Amino acid sequence: MSERSERGMGEHDLVIRGGLVVDGTGAAPKHADVAVTNGIITAVEPRISGRGAREIAADGLTITPGFVDIHTHFDGQATWDGVLAPSSIHGVTSLVMGNCGVGFAPAKPSQQQHDWLINLLEGVEDIPGTALAEGLAWDWESFPDYLDALDRRNFAVDIATQVAHAPLRVYVMGERGADPNEQPTADELAAMADHVRAGIDAGALGFTTSRTYLHRTKDGAPLGTRHSSADELIALAGTLRDAGTGVIQLISDAYLSADEVFATEEMALMRAIAKATGRPLSMTVQQPESVPDRWREIQAWVGDCVAEGLSLKTQVASRPIGVLQGLTASVNPLVTCPSFKEIAPLPLPQLVIALQDPQRRTRIIAEHAASLPNLEGILAELVGGFHKLYPMEDPVNYEPSPADSIEGRAKAKGVRPIELLLDLLVERDGNQLLYMPLMNYVAGNLDDVREMLVSPVALMGLSDAGAHCGAISDGSMTTTSLALWTRDRTRGEKLPLELMVHHITQRTAAHVGWLDRGVLAPGYLADINVIDMASLAAHPPSIVRDLPAGGRRLMQTATGYRHTFKGGVETFTDGEHTGALPAGLVRGPQPLATPR
Repeated sequence: MSERSERGMGEHDLVIRGGLVVDGTGAAPKHADVAVTNGIITAVEPRISGRGAREIAADGLTITPGFVDIHTHFDGQATWDGVLAPSSIHGVTSLVMGNCGVGFAPAKPSQQQHDWLINLLEGVEDIPGTALAEGLAWDWESFPDYLDALDRRNFAVDIATQVAHAPLRVYVMGERGADPNEQPTADELAAMADHVRAGIDAGALGFTTSRTYLHRTKDGAPLGTRHSSADELIALAGTLRDAGTGVIQLISDAYLSADEVFATEEMALMRAIAKATGRPLSMTVQQPESVPDRWREIQAWVGDCVAEGLSLKTQVASRPIGVLQGLTASVNPLVTCPSFKEIAPLPLPQLVIALQDPQRRTRIIAEHAASLPNLEGILAELVGGFHKLYPMEDPVNYEPSPADSIEGRAKAKGVRPIELLLDLLVERDGNQLLYMPLMNYVAGNLDDVREMLVSPVALMGLSDAGAHCGAISDGSMTTTSLALWTRDRTRGEKLPLELMVHHITQRTAAHVGWLDRGVLAPGYLADINVIDMASLAAHPPSIVRDLPAGGRRLMQTATGYRHTFKGGVETFTDGEHTGALPAGLVRGPQPLATPR
């Protein structure tokens, strides 16, 4: 693609010409020009006659709205980082934080409470505590204070956040708030409700909570929100009803538990919250191996609730939720082996050398085999699940076949899986990562995920961008949504480009009340991606140490994003940040803008 040389005065600030426009509504793609003036789209027509002060020839390229990610955890990082990669690298121009009931506000001005909140996010979301301790300025106490702190910063993407239940409980109830068996007094519940309402009035997008055993602090303690009563949840979420605005987001064990009675009770609770508040509610839904069809039951139940007039949605992912393993990651299959533990603290170059020592390899192979019978649960999967552990390739294959697994490759080579594993771990100077799908991959393919995505009650979510810094890298899910599902899939049916663009633009934006973005049409914000679909790809994640205090995180880049515009300002060119930070905090829902 070439950019035209004309940069003089024009009728429009920007005209992107001749691209395939996928407008975000789900309508069929069409070739058209897109014009922008004063940060607003002013025309989308087959041929725009007026000139632009800047013109881009997009022949052979695809033009989409900027992507809207409603499930991230940049709550800490946004207080020191304006770029918010990897999301911004993958076409995201608006994002929502404060999900799953965790965050950093409100927070009393005490070291004890600050330490507890850091411990909370380090445990639940695998964000390095040392990075949070150094990076967080704590120039807030109340939730409105936190919004004001964010509002003082500039970003490459628009951000918004929600009132999170876990920090609110501890702020009002003290240490009792961190205990899931403690219930608030009437006065405490009233105080918490006042804080939620104050947050909504100040511009929070909604209220979020967690009801899963998966979420624990760094010390292994369950969140205080896990067993919150219906009275507590309805009282807090009910403030949104009174305000007439806001969404509710939660994660529950309903999709994880094999207990039918428990799952039914949890779904009844969610229905009660939605009915009592009248506000849109979305819940995490994934497919675990233990109950592979529960997601289907929940999705059907949500459909029934919608038919009754309730506003419920499932939040689903466009690919497996998987853990990354390797020498630079938080975990790898050798963690139970004493001969590996001896060398694990070594600098990476020395660790690679030590792992290539024949005698040590022999000991590790024997220790690994001896440890397997004594393991159970998730640790048994991580250490011994070679049948579903895959080397990450470039570009990443998020629908690998059994033959692609370490077990499958080892069989083809005539070696034991542990031997192949040891060879792989030292590749790329020890930076090779391995991918283990834990959710959404029971059948070894993505057919079930496809069924989730075609449901009218499904929302694209669960990228968890900003979290799981050493184990999960799903902030690139927008790229997978387009590259895999509309172009690359070979092991099943693809999905239409217009559906997948709709999933990550208008559908997510409209759910949180952002009616001013997610569509390429006159009057909408000029949040735009110009994409080379032929080269669009997510590359393997790698560990970088760019967090405060040298904290590590997984970074995943992409190719194919030729231009990304936020409000008409180019923020990324060919995957590189332009230095522009034209965005900021978005307070509350946004009506459709008018052409200017």
